[in-house]
Order: sequence, then structure tokens, then C-alpha cells
Amino acid sequence: MQILKINLLLLLMLLIISSSVLALTPNQEGINDPLVRVKDITRIRGVRDNQLIGYGLVVGLNGTGDGKSNQFTVQSVANMLNRFGIKVTSDQMSVDNVAAVMVTAKLPPFAHSGSKIDVTLSTIGDADSLQGGTLLMTPLQGPVGNEVYAVAQGPVSIGGFNGGQGGNQVRQNHATVGRVPNGALIEKDLPTAFSDNGYIRLLLSNPNFSTAQRIADVINGNFGYTPQGSYYAEAVDAGQIDIKVPKYYKEKVVKFVSRIGQLSVRPDTEAKVIINERTGTIVMGHNVRLSKVSVAHGNLTVTISTQENVSQPNPLAEGETAVTEDTNVDVTEEDSRLMVLPKGSSISDVVKALNAVGATPRDIIAILQAVKESGALHAKLEIM
Repeated sequence: MQILKINLLLLLMLLIISSSVLALTPNQEGINDPLVRVKDITRIRGVRDNQLIGYGLVVGLNGTGDGKSNQFTVQSVANMLNRFGIKVTSDQMSVDNVAAVMVTAKLPPFAHSGSKIDVTLSTIGDADSLQGGTLLMTPLQGPVGNEVYAVAQGPVSIGGFNGGQGGNQVRQNHATVGRVPNGALIEKDLPTAFSDNGYIRLLLSNPNFSTAQRIADVINGNFGYTPQGSYYAEAVDAGQIDIKVPKYYKEKVVKFVSRIGQLSVRPDTEAKVIINERTGTIVMGHNVRLSKVSVAHGNLTVTISTQENVSQPNPLAEGETAVTEDTNVDVTEEDSRLMVLPKGSSISDVVKALNAVGATPRDIIAILQAVKESGALHAKLEIM
């Protein structure tokens, strides 16, 4: 009996040790795909920025404004002065120190009346610079209707300068676009509904069926089952997860959302190769795989050079001076290098192999396109 107890104890210890070793041994997927918070790869439906726009005037410019050629600027200044009881005509004004601008801003979610946001100014006339200018009070409206959500005003910052004299000019940064940090005061709250009839909907930043299902599994693993025996979270499609708010969180929805956002999940990534031919940039995912393929790399260079010579006859000869051309053709071909990539090659194998054949980034782009056409590259190829 004592021996049986010892054997059972040893068996139990072996099971514990083996399970611990398996838990501590990460698989290849776990190494390359890190754990991230749910809040970092999703957003809640209904929680979003809102675009605002307005038309305004920047005054106080040092002769770098629109001038009389822009009639809408002259008319805008005249209308503004009329509001203050000053009657003027277009011929009586010079707007070299005034610039008409479009003012844009983003109204963040949960922003309340009295909060401040940044605004961006862009000239729409012939102004040369907004340096040293001040934006006059400008109402900012939403995309629908004429309702004013914020009012912008303040000194303009262009983050550089624009100056010159005697035909010489020095410019740093883009002088016709500026910002007014904290320049807009929010006048009206925009309601944000992040819970709909007891449900919260998460939207993935990068839609993926596997990632959506993993997020639903993580949430269900933490909150269990509903009283009816169903799951709290369900992946509707590749980009949306519907979550039912538990009854004990009905009055604490913010706390429930906070808990969900802190959960960790391992997102799935699509096998993809991104190529930017303009800069020679290549980005490959770790799960890019190849079938067995052979790659040959060699360059053929043909150089044609022309040299002009002057043919001068002897002083006593009756010939004429003439220009002759000597053409040289030089052909250089590098030795082709053949590299065989075995099936199932990973991204590191691909990079090592292509570097081994002496391929430059632009050569690699051409090689990857050819390998994709052959059907040996098992990844999505995107060219920017």
C-alpha cells in the first residue's frame, strides 16, 4: 500500500513537471505573434472622431496675404467690418495683410463643452505665408447641417519661417499651412453611444477571422456563460465581435469595457509581402512561405559611349575641318548565380538566400514578383 502511494505521488509529480515544461515551451507562432491588449487592436462601434470645417481669415501678416486679386478675401473683410458697423467698399481696402483660410479640426469622442482642440489652417488664395498671423473667430461646423460645434481663434504657428530680400528667398517648412494649438473651444457636446441595447460591438483595426474568434474566446474564458447558457461574446464576422453586457455590469458598463480592453490576445497575421518600388522598401511577414523554387540572378550591362573628335587638315592641304565620332560598345555580363530554396522556407531563409545571390533590394522586388507569378510564393503580394 505504501509503495502504491509512492508510485502515485511520483506519477503526479511527473505530470506536473511535464505540464510545466510544455507551458514554458512556446511554439513558433507564439514567438512571432506577441500577446497584445484587445484595446490596442480594436475600437468600440460608435466611438470615433468627427471632422469639423470652417472658413476664416488670418490677419496681421507682413505683406504676405492674398492681395486685391482674391475678390472673396476682399468681400470677406468687407462683410466682417460691416458687422462692426464700418461701411467700406472693395476699392477702399487693401488685403495684403489678410489671408483667407480653410480651418479643419477633429472632434474626438467624449469631448465636452469647454474642452480645447487643435486646428489646422490652409490658405485658399494667393498668400505667400501665414507667419506671424492671427486667426480671427471662426465657427467650425460638422459635415451635415449648419450646426456649430466649436469656435477657433488664436495666433498661427507654421513651425518654420519664410523670408527674403532682393530676389533671394529662404523658406523652412510649408509656410502656407499652419496650426493653432488648442485654438478651438468646443461649444457643444456630441453624444457618443458605445452601448446599444445591452450590447457592445468591437470592430477590429485589421479584420481577420482568426483574430476575431480568438478575442471572443478570450472574453468568454474570462466571463463564462450567460444565465441562459450561451456565450457573452460572439464573432459576427472578420471585423466585428458582439458582446452582451452581463447583468452585474449593467450599471457599470465603463468598468466592463475597461476590463475587456485589458484582456490579452494573440492576433493572427496574414502572410503578406509589401513592396514599395519607389523607395526599394520590402516588408515581409514572418509566416511567408515558399514552395521549392530555383532563383538565378545575373546582370547584363551594355555601355555605349560616343566621343567626338575634330579632324584638322594640314595648313597647305585643301581639306576642311570636320567633326568625327568614335563609338565604343562595351558589354559586361555577371556570372549567373543559382540558389535553390527548399519547400517551406521561412522569411529568414528567403532573405538569406536572396542576399547569398547578391541581390539588391530592387533585384529582390523583381525576384519576388517572378516567384509570385510562378505560384511558389504563398503570400499576398502588395505593391505600393
